Amino acid sequence: MSIHRDQIIRCACDLYLSDGIEGFSMRKLAKCVGCTAPALYRHYESKDEVIQDVVTEAYRQFTQYLYRALEGRTPSERFTMAGKSYFDFAMEQPALYEIIYLPRAILGAHSADVAVAHEASAIGQFWTDRVREMMDAGFLKDGDPSEVSHTLWGHAHGLISIYHRGLLSVQSPAEFRVLMTESFFRLMKGLGTEAFDEVVESIRKVRNMEPFTA
Repeated sequence: MSIHRDQIIRCACDLYLSDGIEGFSMRKLAKCVGCTAPALYRHYESKDEVIQDVVTEAYRQFTQYLYRALEGRTPSERFTMAGKSYFDFAMEQPALYEIIYLPRAILGAHSADVAVAHEASAIGQFWTDRVREMMDAGFLKDGDPSEVSHTLWGHAHGLISIYHRGLLSVQSPAEFRVLMTESFFRLMKGLGTEAFDEVVESIRKVRNMEPFTA
């Protein structure tokens, strides 16, 4: 039987999120994949190596979504496309999104710490760059780009986490997209300049684009 890496990653991600690191085993993973444990050991030496691969894949797909925003021609296009790409990843890949935000100590993939730290730093810089160029273009009020990017990032992650846990009254992803966008507009009233009205119109257009699929 041929075992595909993406099948192992998908099963490992689901198994970890349901059972945690203590309940994760190669035997359970093999059952989910539909093979024997010895067959899995031909691909991975241990469960820690499997989880490391899951974390690496989660970040790889996350950055693939985000960096699509670099195709934008202007600061406002890149800014709005980055927000849309973040939302699309969270909605289309909820398990991988959850893995990314699990504390390393809980995840148990200590061998992935260096790689994760590098990817997390790159993503943080990506958001800071989007904010800095919006400030330079006069769309955002002057301030510390890193602090403002953390504010925006925290706002997005907070709402998405609440939605994923079923704590909002919205019934569909489409309704949640509207709720999140309107909430973002309210936040931007404090962070944006008068010129941000142009960005608001751009965001409304981007919302009608087809979701990006990795």
